[in-house]
Amino acid sequence: MLIDSAAEGCLARPIHQVRSIMSKNMETKKGHMGIWIGAAFLLLLVLIALSLNISTVTVRGNQKYTAQQIEEILFGGRWDRNSLYCYYRNRFQPPKEIPFVEDYEIIFQSPTEAEVILYEKSVVGYVSYMSSYMYFDKDGIVIESASSRLEGIPQITGLTFGSIVLNQPLPVENQEIFEQIMNLTQDLMTKSIDADQICYDDRGNATLVIGDVDVYLGSNKDMNGKIHELYNMLPQLEGLAGTLYLDRYDENNSSMWYSFIKR
Repeated sequence: MLIDSAAEGCLARPIHQVRSIMSKNMETKKGHMGIWIGAAFLLLLVLIALSLNISTVTVRGNQKYTAQQIEEILFGGRWDRNSLYCYYRNRFQPPKEIPFVEDYEIIFQSPTEAEVILYEKSVVGYVSYMSSYMYFDKDGIVIESASSRLEGIPQITGLTFGSIVLNQPLPVENQEIFEQIMNLTQDLMTKSIDADQICYDDRGNATLVIGDVDVYLGSNKDMNGKIHELYNMLPQLEGLAGTLYLDRYDENNSSMWYSFIKR
């Protein structure tokens, strides 16, 4: 009877060596199985993450934009609402550029809920320049160029200036008038008065255009008092069209009457 030499070698091995080999083979199989289970679990997590979308967006700090506009800008793309992609984009990619917005934060309240906090640029007025609207801040720095008008920001007319460059001061010829404009726009913002235009004539007299009403303010003298009087008279001006003359304002005369000419 013939016995195969390989089989004979196996039979000749001690039983504890055979058990050791079998144990190693089982450990190898378990290791491979663990890898497959881990990969399947990771794939499941990715699939779950890809299926999660941001359904609720809260916007704070917005004055120049509606919450819906900001939501469309930040979450309007095909993948922009996916929670995983949105987190990656917010963490590792530069923020989207939004006109009149200095910066923004996206805070994830849950995988399906996000809060957007806007930090808007401080805009006090704009001038028309080469078919564009050039917006400037309280320091006179041109901070934005746009093809459309922003609601609630007055247009400044009557200024003479040179070439306008973004992120540079508005190059006005009459710096004194420009300082008056800065003070006037600040007063209007403090009183929450939305003027459509601030017009200056060649003598430095100012006129506000608010809807169908022109408010002739005259010189810069007692400007704070004039704006205060205008604020108190705004309810009476609703629905009217004409010119209100506040140039005769006198802070020492509390019973001053002002003329309003309808048109």
